[in-house]
Amino acid sequence: MRKFFLLALGCGVLQVMAQHPLSVLDAVNLALKQNYNIQIAKSNIDIAKVNNNIGVAGGLPTVTGTATNQESIVNINQKINSATGDRDLTRNGAISNNLNAGVAGSILLSNGYRVIATKKQLEAIEAQSESFFNSQVQNTIAAVMTKYFDAVRQNSYLITLSKSIDVSKKQLEIINAKRSVGYANDADLFQAEIDLHSKEQDFQSQKIVVEQTKADLLNLLSLTADSTIVLTDSIAIENNIKFDDILTRLQQNPDIIAASQQITINELAEKQTAALRYPSLRLNGGINYGRSTSNGGQILLNQQYGPYVGLNLSVPIYNGSILKRQQQTAAINTQISKTQKEAIILNYQTDLAKTYQMYIHTLDLIAAQYAINHLSEQLVNLTLQRFSLSQATILEVRAAQQSFEEAGYKLVNLSYAAKAAEIELKRVAGTIAP
Repeated sequence: MRKFFLLALGCGVLQVMAQHPLSVLDAVNLALKQNYNIQIAKSNIDIAKVNNNIGVAGGLPTVTGTATNQESIVNINQKINSATGDRDLTRNGAISNNLNAGVAGSILLSNGYRVIATKKQLEAIEAQSESFFNSQVQNTIAAVMTKYFDAVRQNSYLITLSKSIDVSKKQLEIINAKRSVGYANDADLFQAEIDLHSKEQDFQSQKIVVEQTKADLLNLLSLTADSTIVLTDSIAIENNIKFDDILTRLQQNPDIIAASQQITINELAEKQTAALRYPSLRLNGGINYGRSTSNGGQILLNQQYGPYVGLNLSVPIYNGSILKRQQQTAAINTQISKTQKEAIILNYQTDLAKTYQMYIHTLDLIAAQYAINHLSEQLVNLTLQRFSLSQATILEVRAAQQSFEEAGYKLVNLSYAAKAAEIELKRVAGTIAP
């Protein structure tokens, strides 16, 4: 695979103790292990797996055990009808006890296939959570790579400024040499010193930008901002990406897959709502035990126990058309999810076209900018030679120096823009990798 190898970082401008080398592959691997958003997305998959169970869908029996024991002190006033005639029974402070216990089980036999629809929906939700996870992985890789190469770009600015400072120092040396033999005036000396100090200030300001960009990268890697790293990779652009290939792979985008899965989820929600309009049949059974005692009154002991079994049929007849409206709402939600999917595809297709045009155009500009960058470097060297021979002024040196800086900035900006476009194209196609 043919690539443009553009901007080497080299050793860096300043060496810092205890710095750790970090390639773009290392950065991506760290992010995949430590990025908080990826950890959250993975936890959502775990939740969906736990919920994807026939019991959650309502297809397993339920068993409930109950027990109550109540002790009471009551005043009894009873009139008893018996063969010997009416008798009155009165007693104050009688103690009674009621003990009830039982085990009840219930299983759904039929409810219009609602359980089946719910189980399929749980499966679709689990699959969608995996698509969301894949999307988060792709987005994280793209964000890490983009920020990594942004840090490379900012460090390249620093290298360009360092070279420009070398030019300013060389110019000052030439002026001091001329001044020692009476061929330079104080105005040139002062101007050269001002230019050098200005370049050094620009260098220090750019150092801050570099550190801030690295801090953003470390944040994506879930590392503390005081971690010290040295970026070891350069901006290498893949120049053979074809638009038709990317467009064909668009259906692999996890966001589009998740949108399709959302349609399935909403369609199953329609079936769940429709099932509420059908009869529901449950099989119930269990064992009950009851015991009641009293030291006063007509009944001193009442005890009963034994199993039971029965069927419970529930038929919805009319509930104010609520179920009908819920079903209509579910159908509207399904149509919304279909529209959302179409919108996602259209937006991605538009972004792909715009990004690819920028990618191709930037690649064309890079080749020309290489030549300009080489010429600007030659111009600086030639102007310094002419200045040492008093054939060029300090203003001409400054102009050549400015052209060199601008050419360096433009080259690295074009390189970064092309790399960022390449990363975005692969992210949308779902094929991004460091």
